[in-house]
Amino acid sequence: MHYSLVSRFRGTLLGALLGANLAATREQPENFSDMGELMLLGATSLLELGKLDLNDWQQRQEQALPHFKTSNKIYPKIIIATLPVALFFQENLLKLRQQLLHTGEIWSDDAVIQDGILAIGYAIAQSLTEKLDSQTLIPQIIAFIGETPSSLPKKLLQVHDLLANYAGSDQVITALGTQEQTSTAIALAFYYFLSTLEDFRLTLLRATQRQKLSHSLMISAIAGALSGAYNSTSGIPPQWKVLHSLTDSPPEKPVYFSQVLELADALAAMWSGVYNPTLHPRELQPKGCIIHNQKISVFAAPRVIGFR
Repeated sequence: MHYSLVSRFRGTLLGALLGANLAATREQPENFSDMGELMLLGATSLLELGKLDLNDWQQRQEQALPHFKTSNKIYPKIIIATLPVALFFQENLLKLRQQLLHTGEIWSDDAVIQDGILAIGYAIAQSLTEKLDSQTLIPQIIAFIGETPSSLPKKLLQVHDLLANYAGSDQVITALGTQEQTSTAIALAFYYFLSTLEDFRLTLLRATQRQKLSHSLMISAIAGALSGAYNSTSGIPPQWKVLHSLTDSPPEKPVYFSQVLELADALAAMWSGVYNPTLHPRELQPKGCIIHNQKISVFAAPRVIGFR
């Protein structure tokens, strides 16, 4: 089924936060406010500069999140933070790979995390361009990652084979083992996504059913982003959007889902070549953009607005 690009942008970011929110229970009391804020900082930097400037992004992070430190606890935050980059460069796989690698290197030199960022970015790009084939996605991801010392390609290949044999979640968890927890968590997220490809709700319910698993927040956040990109906001249950409209962030730094949706819309507009003057009120109104009663109408000659 065809969904609009804007709804897929929204679904990706909202799906990640919904997945993290569902995993942040009393049994798994990880706070994910920094994860949401780091993602928003990156999206805001892209919008204000119109390009990826890692120095600017890092400066924003140091000001807004001065206590942000690299550790196993922040791995899901790093991966989710790169989602705006995946959205912004999704039409050019060569540029996508380059920009994702550079972004990941800011906070981590861990090979598994870098490969995970590539894997998730590639899958999201395939969903946004409507080229995702569940039968070939994992082999394509392994080729996109290329040579690597990490165990992630091997774990993903296990998931590919297990899916082909219609393995259940218990069998998959046993097969992947308890070693190399980060790569296992990323592989499990792909399993939950691909085994319930067309059902966002079921994907997240299955991804969050085993709260005692290590990195459960990472599993559910990644699964939510992948399924959100594929199924768009149309696949997200309306009641979830209401119940989780405000995250469990501390009151002084709330991450509102409405803010995430606005940034997703702005990212899609900028990627498409449609300039939104409300984001830059001090700049001149661009040619071809007319404001009628606060509504924006955009027109252009054929093929003027398109791929960057």
